Amino acid sequence: MEPLIILKDIGRKYVIGTEIIHALKSVSLTINKGEFVALMGPSGSGKSTLMNILGCLDTPSKGEYILNGINVSNMTDNELAEVRNKEIGFVFQTFNLLPRNTALDNVALPLVYAGVNKENRRARASKSLENVGLGNRMDHKPNELSGGQRQRVAVARALINNPSIILADEPTGNLDTKTSIEIMGLIEDIHAKGNTIILVTHEEDIALHAHRIVRMRDGLVENDFANPNIQKVDRTIAVIKEATDSIKEEAK
Repeated sequence: MEPLIILKDIGRKYVIGTEIIHALKSVSLTINKGEFVALMGPSGSGKSTLMNILGCLDTPSKGEYILNGINVSNMTDNELAEVRNKEIGFVFQTFNLLPRNTALDNVALPLVYAGVNKENRRARASKSLENVGLGNRMDHKPNELSGGQRQRVAVARALINNPSIILADEPTGNLDTKTSIEIMGLIEDIHAKGNTIILVTHEEDIALHAHRIVRMRDGLVENDFANPNIQKVDRTIAVIKEATDSIKEEAK
């Protein structure tokens, strides 16, 4: 498999008054194209700091971060913003939608920064919303949508630029159990189409959807292993899909 992300001895320290906080001490990690990885860890483990570096929202104090063959470790803020827009699609716990904009305009926003003309923006945003099952909600604003629908808008926005990575930060944190299952099903569908997914979560049941689980503790990778239950999860998903398809067929 071809590496998409290579982290070499990544460290991140913060100076607070006279104290130096080592949020990340030394993290080396490789994530290949097409992987579905869950990033876990308790509060203070360095999980959020690592997520910010992976998402090019922050730069390391030491080490190298190679993203899709490009060293992004020492880039300026403007350079990082360009990388984020091209290479990374974000899905946040709080959705991060503009409240006065329609679903269509929210999804099209990354294309504005990419310099795409209005006609193409609307066409691509419409297609992206249709792909997440919201073709009939394009003109609705966030307060006119359910939590699950808002997260689907966020997923559609994350996919709009065909990014190298989908970085999902606690994507089910504000959703009920039923809606969480629906959103994770959508994320699994996206992965099945070849996208690389990095899922940041503290929920064990959500992490079990990933094929690989990386656990952080005290600024280090505590363990990194293939999900032993993934075949069981895949079989369960297949059974549910078969039952759903059967119900749909009977309803015709």
